[in-house]
Amino acid sequence: MTQEAERCGGMDGQAVLLVAGLADLAVSTLGSALGTVRGLLRRSDTAELAAEAEHDLIARGRLVLDRYATVPPAHLEVLARHSLARRTVDGD
Repeated sequence: MTQEAERCGGMDGQAVLLVAGLADLAVSTLGSALGTVRGLLRRSDTAELAAEAEHDLIARGRLVLDRYATVPPAHLEVLARHSLARRTVDGD
């Protein structure tokens, strides 16, 4: 155990310091994010930025659905198609 943890009341004190540090980090991150949002809202092309963001999100949504929602063809179906294609090429 470190001297700071011993000085702050052992493990309970260390947990309190950890939570306080995480809270400070969250507040500072939120503050900088709000500053960025305020800067974006002051721009004259905010409507265009919002429209582009909407289109980007829709495109990302389509990609995600295409990646996870489509069911791959059954293995036997793929083998049957390959066999049929091979038969037509071989002339059987």
